[in-house]
Amino acid sequence: MYTQKRYDVIVIGAGHAGCEAALASARMGCSTLMLTMNLDTIGQMSCNPAIGGLAKGHLVKEIDALGGEMAKITDRTGIQFRTLNKSKGPAVRGTRAQADKQRYRAAMKESLEKQTGLDVKQGMVEKLLVGGQRVSGVETNIGVQYLSSTVIITTGTFLKGLIHIGLSHYPSGRAGEFPSLGLSDSLRQLGFELGRLKTGTPARLNGRTIDFSRMKIQPGDDPAPFFSFSEKTHPLQQLPCYLTYTNPLTHEIIKNNLDKSPLYAGVIKGIGPRYCPSIEDKVMRFSERERHQVFLEPEGLDTEEYYANGVSTSLPVEVQTEMYRSITGLEEVEIMRPAYAIEYDYAPPMQIRHTLETKKIEGLFFAGQINGTSGYEEAAAQGLMAGINAALKVQQRQPLILARADAYIGVLIDDLVTRGTNEPYRMFTSRAEYRLILREDNADIRLRDRGREIGLVSEVDYQQFVEKRQSVERELKRIKKTWVKPSAEVNAVLEQRGSNALSSDAALEQLLKRPELSYGDISVISPTDHPLKDDAAEQVEIQIKYEGYIQRQMSQVERFASLEQKDLPEDMDYDSITGLGSEVKQKLKHVRPVSLGQASRISGVTPAAISLLLVALEKRKRGRS
Repeated sequence: MYTQKRYDVIVIGAGHAGCEAALASARMGCSTLMLTMNLDTIGQMSCNPAIGGLAKGHLVKEIDALGGEMAKITDRTGIQFRTLNKSKGPAVRGTRAQADKQRYRAAMKESLEKQTGLDVKQGMVEKLLVGGQRVSGVETNIGVQYLSSTVIITTGTFLKGLIHIGLSHYPSGRAGEFPSLGLSDSLRQLGFELGRLKTGTPARLNGRTIDFSRMKIQPGDDPAPFFSFSEKTHPLQQLPCYLTYTNPLTHEIIKNNLDKSPLYAGVIKGIGPRYCPSIEDKVMRFSERERHQVFLEPEGLDTEEYYANGVSTSLPVEVQTEMYRSITGLEEVEIMRPAYAIEYDYAPPMQIRHTLETKKIEGLFFAGQINGTSGYEEAAAQGLMAGINAALKVQQRQPLILARADAYIGVLIDDLVTRGTNEPYRMFTSRAEYRLILREDNADIRLRDRGREIGLVSEVDYQQFVEKRQSVERELKRIKKTWVKPSAEVNAVLEQRGSNALSSDAALEQLLKRPELSYGDISVISPTDHPLKDDAAEQVEIQIKYEGYIQRQMSQVERFASLEQKDLPEDMDYDSITGLGSEVKQKLKHVRPVSLGQASRISGVTPAAISLLLVALEKRKRGRS
């Protein structure tokens, strides 16, 4: 056995979770090792060539605010940027980007390789080294050991991955790569419960064989939005996407070949994503619909490959070809990479704490798809938090735990830890009860200070943020105390916007609350001596227009904070609490909630049960005083 040097943190895997975890721990001053089976696939976008979207964009902005990397790399390698739900309220808007997949991967690899304190090595981890109930390192398939007091597992779909195309299947982590076999067995031997999930991907199509003239073009926004609060330019050429639809013939082809689908033939045992189903699922579950959307997304500037978003499938290649060619604009299309489904092992996430450290083995952290999530953004958010908390553990500092009222990242982790998941978990704005205060636009205001405190936000980025925050606060004060008199100039602006003219003095604050007026109109009516940048101006407008709603939601947060602050001891004897039903006791013992607030979010734990817990908690405190 050959033992290499000791590290503070070891990260297994180099997908989106692994990249963020490794960068975070290294930037926080911990000696870090990233182990991956293939150095050439670091930061690989295994599925669609896109980052962000509704709720997912929130996660990316929060990652950036804390000092993570995904947003910066996306802005540098993006080839289309759009704001989704632009016509709706700011709470449900989402930034989405098409990325050049090869440039994204290369840029992330470069970022990792240049990071001080981070070693990136190729190796397949087969075994965890554990002493007592504490992790002590890892061992690869060729007998090399690396020692560490903290290990983060971010294995994506590689744990006993099995690819399905038609009724054929073969072991693989993703198309063209080996699966990780031994690590699953090592986890089971340590007592972890593992389950099986399934996801899939559509075919990659040859752009030279697509008739884009028969499709609806979808250009990006101009000007293009940014993910990162630090980046100021999009250096790459911008490309459009294209929209087409399936049709009754497409659906007939699918129905006639369901016996060749591994999903419908019972070959696939893992549970698939409810919110991103295969085209087979769509056709069968929504049989009344005559068509489904198909988005053709470019995979990069230097390739002809297009990603057929909306038609994920695991049908045989010959059926895939017939199916795609039945779609308008794809009549002559050639498949460059076939679609497939993949099954893989995951660890039901009620086995981890809010820090993402496992309850069973101290120093061992899980992040990404091993926790049952689906998506690059969910993985990256977990990777960042696991890297942060592993580093804080090494440094014997308090962990960073984001509450549901702090960030979508907090919602994501609390959902996993408290409720678990038996299907691939995907983030939605509807999952966040405080979404009006958890907007994309204020992610830096919510989280930048925390990123700076733990050492992830650079001095340059932080000072840029401080200047923005000060300019927003200064302008909010000015708007709240400034009144304007009726004048021909003021009323001309108001009438041009379809707003009632002034007949008496009016506060700027009240004018900005009018739906038809923007901050730009206010700055014309009453110019400031300190002109605001666009992002600061947006912040001022939102805070004024939605002030009443925001205050109401902040009051809700304060009301529920009392429950969050009442800690539940880890050794709480739930069996001894009279009045709790057996099912409630079982769930409480399984989750081991850290607070009454978390206990209240466990499915089946009623308000009456929370009252009984509160009484038991008070009795316990009196008994120990």
